[in-house]
Amino acid sequence: MIEICNAKARGGAPVPDQDPDRLDRIAREIRATCVQMAFDGREGHLSSSLSMVDILVALFWEWLAVFPEEPRREDRDRFLLSKGHGCASLYAVLAHRGFFPVQALGAYNQPGSPLPNHPCVHALPMLESSSGSLGHGLGIATGMAYGLRLKGSPARVVALLGDGECNEGSVWESANFAAAQGLERVVAIVDNNGIQAVGRNDELSGHTSLEEKFRSFGWGAVTVEVDSPKALLAAMAGFPLVPGRPSAFVARTRMGVSFMERDVLWHYRKPSAEDLRNALDELGARPIQKGAAS
Repeated sequence: MIEICNAKARGGAPVPDQDPDRLDRIAREIRATCVQMAFDGREGHLSSSLSMVDILVALFWEWLAVFPEEPRREDRDRFLLSKGHGCASLYAVLAHRGFFPVQALGAYNQPGSPLPNHPCVHALPMLESSSGSLGHGLGIATGMAYGLRLKGSPARVVALLGDGECNEGSVWESANFAAAQGLERVVAIVDNNGIQAVGRNDELSGHTSLEEKFRSFGWGAVTVEVDSPKALLAAMAGFPLVPGRPSAFVARTRMGVSFMERDVLWHYRKPSAEDLRNALDELGARPIQKGAAS
């Protein structure tokens, strides 16, 4: 097994160029990597990983203050993945940014791997928390932000949630507390990909607006059509959405591979060799790690 817990970061720093397509190119590479990881690791949850990619690229390349060579720096922004089943894209992003060696991605979902199919802070200590059962990330983020404020820290705390996860009552208990405490530096981003484990959100939860729900709990909230990392960054330039209140960005996301788009089966389905080839051809990108079928 590749040791990654104490590995020195290799590369991964933001690219200091003026290439206007840089973030889109990185997003395609991350998507290609996720499909390769799902194929090699024989793991599902691919749609959950793919729909998060534009969000993660926007955050880890432009918005968050994070430090690959010193991941526990006290002045870092905190990021929590609440929808832990989409962790393949987070692993790929962390490796691409230099938090651990790229070759470690080949151990995804293997026995004894530090990269299981739900992230564990004990295996990967640069994470802020483990995640598995849904509905907890926003509560943890809110508690962190409260503690950081008591310390006088300016750090921001971002929780990435799934839209299906927002069925959980604990999400709204946390939202209520964050608003009541005026935790302005708490950010909730909802991956609004339109599907959850057993069906489409509209069919299971009704035609409700997550933006309106967050507003009703006292948050600043906005819905964003996220077809690229830049789309989310443009919206987040307005942070905080309402001074003195937490901010929620409901991100209507895409998977980026046409034959997987909005298909509930890809919540579980493992890609075949043909699926892998077709996805890589459509993305026009190669995985950042060497895979079994690369």
